[in-house]
Amino acid sequence: MKYEEMKAEGNISTVIEFVLEGFSDLPNFQGLLFGLFFIIYMIVLIGNGLIIIITRFDPALQKPMYFFLANFSSLEICYVSVTLPRTLKHLWTQDRSISKVECATQMFFFITLGATECLFLTVMSYDRYVAICNPLHYPLVMNHKTCVQLAVGSWVGGIPMQLWQTCQIFSLHFCNFNEIRHFFCDILPVLKLACGNTFLHEMSLYIAALIFVVLPFILILASYSKIICTILRLPTATGRMKAFSTCSSHLVVVILFFGSGSITYLKPKSTGSAGTDKLLSLLYTTVTPMFNPMIYSLRNKDVIAALRKLFLIK
Repeated sequence: MKYEEMKAEGNISTVIEFVLEGFSDLPNFQGLLFGLFFIIYMIVLIGNGLIIIITRFDPALQKPMYFFLANFSSLEICYVSVTLPRTLKHLWTQDRSISKVECATQMFFFITLGATECLFLTVMSYDRYVAICNPLHYPLVMNHKTCVQLAVGSWVGGIPMQLWQTCQIFSLHFCNFNEIRHFFCDILPVLKLACGNTFLHEMSLYIAALIFVVLPFILILASYSKIICTILRLPTATGRMKAFSTCSSHLVVVILFFGSGSITYLKPKSTGSAGTDKLLSLLYTTVTPMFNPMIYSLRNKDVIAALRKLFLIK
């Protein structure tokens, strides 16, 4: 363990390097975990990369829905790349150390991209709401300028608060113990290592979760309640099925991401274990991004047709 002496504060030692526990509690499965995570990472890169390519070049997919889907796929690649490559490095080398600066950088990008994902899912639900509930006004409301503004707002909307939160956390002293019981630098496991009272930092975390998790989820629920009411009023079963198929994929992704994220960040501090937290984190940091391309393509005829054209399949 690396420490530096803080003589000005009475010779108190403070941590300048952390050690990520990762999956060291499974010593016999390091090779298997490396192979599994490597395959997952390749699936995320290839699957989301294909979504980006077809939505960029296929004329049939030049619609607001697919514009947001391309942005969302780009986001998923960035989101997974914040944590998974370093996890692969730790599994390969068995060197689980991470400097304080690297830890802070990883945390900032992770929580910022997490907030961006919440905002994008909200924007995508609004897009489906306008398309289904106000189809005649859809081209006017969701014009190119509005789509770009919503996308940019989603990308940068979480930066100020998450930067402030990261700076506040790493302004704390970390002493006597430097092992983070997680596979990346997440807020709660890092806060557990801080000296002194962290109540205000935990409250700021809950406030951020309310703004970027709870509020977007409420807006998504409001959108889908109106969408479902509109679908149920459609005169034909075929029309209802077609309308629901355009938003069911997004709804599945929302449930997976918000469900696991909410349990992790909004549960009481005394409940749960490090193992449970790691399992839930794996769900929304790796498993959901891996399945997203499949979820969005399997129930979407336009995406399937574009993929067939890309691979020249008749």
